Amino acid sequence: MPQTRFPRRVYDRGTDPDPRFSLANERTFLAWIRTSLALLAGGVALAALPLDIPLGLRIGAVAILLGLGLAAPIYGWIAWMRNERALREANPLHAPSLAIVIVVGLVLAGALVATGLML
Repeated sequence: MPQTRFPRRVYDRGTDPDPRFSLANERTFLAWIRTSLALLAGGVALAALPLDIPLGLRIGAVAILLGLGLAAPIYGWIAWMRNERALREANPLHAPSLAIVIVVGLVLAGALVATGLML
């Protein structure tokens, strides 16, 4: 009896790719998880540390960091599924669409913190 693998909408398509490619895709997913942890930790640290930053700027930067930290693992899971399906069907891989959002968010959060520290 064949083993059912989760998620079926990924594994019910195509054929198993070279394991090296699936493992690389898994490492990329884990990198999104690490990114998420770093963003969440940065947001919590910014909220908890007694820095001399105006409250509005601090809350804005914390909200951006926490929002990105919550979005990253969701995106990582979706990207893993899309790329694993693409590997199984011998299709091109998808571009990392959340990357620009993280870049813009980090620049904005950094600008808010830098502005707050200079005031």
